[in-house]
Amino acid sequence: MPNTMDGLSMNIEQTNLDKLRSVFPECVIEGKLDIDKLLSLCGEYIDNDFEKYKFEWKGKADCLRLAQKRSTGTLRPCQEESVDWDTTQNLYIEGDNLEVLKLLQTAYYRKVKMIYIDPPYNTGNDFVYADDFADSMARYKEVTQQTTKSNPETMGRYHTNWLNMMYPRLRLAANLLRDDGVIFISIDDNEVDNIKKLCNEVFGEENFVAQFIWQKRTSPDARKKISDGHEYIVMYCKTADLLNDAVSLLPLSDKDKENYKNPDNDVRGPWVSSDFTAQGYRPNQMYKITTPGGAEYYPPAGTCWKNIEEVYLQQAAEGRFWYGTDGKGMPRRKTYLAEKQGRNMWTWWPNSEVGHTQEATKEIKSLFTDTPNIFDFPKPTRLLKRMVSIASKNDDIILDFFSGSATTAHAVMQLNAEDGGNRRFILVQLPELCDEKSEAYKAGYKNICEIGKERIRRAGKKILEEHAQVTMEEDKQPLDVGFRVFKLDTSNLKTWDATPIEDEQLDLLYQRMNSMIHRVKPERTDLDMIYEIMLKLGVPLTYSVTPFSINDKTVYGVGDDCLLLVCLAENVQPEDVEQMIEYAPAKIIISRDSFADDTAMANAYYILRDHGIELKLV
Repeated sequence: MPNTMDGLSMNIEQTNLDKLRSVFPECVIEGKLDIDKLLSLCGEYIDNDFEKYKFEWKGKADCLRLAQKRSTGTLRPCQEESVDWDTTQNLYIEGDNLEVLKLLQTAYYRKVKMIYIDPPYNTGNDFVYADDFADSMARYKEVTQQTTKSNPETMGRYHTNWLNMMYPRLRLAANLLRDDGVIFISIDDNEVDNIKKLCNEVFGEENFVAQFIWQKRTSPDARKKISDGHEYIVMYCKTADLLNDAVSLLPLSDKDKENYKNPDNDVRGPWVSSDFTAQGYRPNQMYKITTPGGAEYYPPAGTCWKNIEEVYLQQAAEGRFWYGTDGKGMPRRKTYLAEKQGRNMWTWWPNSEVGHTQEATKEIKSLFTDTPNIFDFPKPTRLLKRMVSIASKNDDIILDFFSGSATTAHAVMQLNAEDGGNRRFILVQLPELCDEKSEAYKAGYKNICEIGKERIRRAGKKILEEHAQVTMEEDKQPLDVGFRVFKLDTSNLKTWDATPIEDEQLDLLYQRMNSMIHRVKPERTDLDMIYEIMLKLGVPLTYSVTPFSINDKTVYGVGDDCLLLVCLAENVQPEDVEQMIEYAPAKIIISRDSFADDTAMANAYYILRDHGIELKLV
């Protein structure tokens, strides 16, 4: 008989167990993991040593359970607040990022190329909330009805509260990263040590890449004898072996290119030269070099040539060495501008290259001329562009689940306009209420999400105007400056919103009883249901949804190639199902309430089975 959807987000615990079972089947006995056997197979033998180094805090175990607890929530489409709904590949999601990350697991598992987050720095005044380990959705509903809460040091669990907020979110985020994916996290001195310890646990200590220092100020704070003029950006990769594939070199700037000259009219174009010596002693790299002008050189004391003689002679014959204008200077090897793919980067990012806080504030003011003080402490677009440019390309997905003023979306759209990319963004933001005394609230913005969405609209319009000529070129894809808005809410189905019943017989009885009543909540629409079905079946939320009629019944096709067919209409008959088959979907999803009786449901199941199409019930 047909399978019934359970309405829950991805079962992360079972997925992880299945992975271990595939590699170590002997360690899973009667569905349970034998951790001692697993450790022994990996060379770790139980020695009852309780003094090993550990990173522990109160609530850590609960955090892990919370991250793996399945969600019954959904994301409801909001077309009226979106831009270019039918064509965009970008998402803006309002909601608690913990629940949203759970709901994204099935559709976006290991599909995200880059994550950037700018979480609360835990300064004592910013927003840090304690998750409700019992009912996350109920807590979210409560949070959205009240002003933000700070986490002062006087609470007694200052760092603990922050760790409990960050740990489960990072756990869920790691699942979404591709094998060649990377994550950047902005942070300051308050929690930089703890964020690295958290990331070491989640991503693995060996996958730490760098701790960049961002010079955020242009001058010292005159009020302080020692001014904190920088913040940090911690970077981890998903798989260390793929780091070279995961990141790119920085593009050459005009200043970089100025160093390339061509004094000898080399046909390969402008070049720069570098010293041909290396530190140390290698016997086969200690040969004599005779220059075209007749000068003879051996490596200076304590050095050797960079290559063996055969390599040198070959490159010298190709004209890849410079010996000065008279041909008698020390050999220097040429690097040609045409061969340069980019430049290496330092872990020091000066504001001259990536912007500063004053620049970020000016960017916001230039977009919101009617409300100049709409958002405090945004990040500069150039800073985000730096990260996006080195860690993504083409149609990669960039995720930001502490999106704030939506700088990430702005940077992605701007970079796409400049280099012709088609990167896509997914932004998640809690709808924190604006202070009633703030300029934003007085201007009509009730929460931060309203500010973020409006920024994307205005930035997108400005980018289109600035790059109008680019969008008209035939070989360029149209710039995607749109976004689909979704909002976190409880499930559309009353039965899915309830606590699941474990006993199969009781569950079957429960479903039969509920099939006699209308199970969809009265304020919910067909589209609400369609997108919840997509989300929980693992279909990206950017796929098209097209309604059409079959025997006067509305049916929805999901995806351009009709990946799914969804029917929520009443009185579905076998002849209706036979017509659905003509669209050749991979699956057909039909509401239990759509069938007149169990016989009609069974007939539909056998008709579809004979055509190799799966029937799923909601």
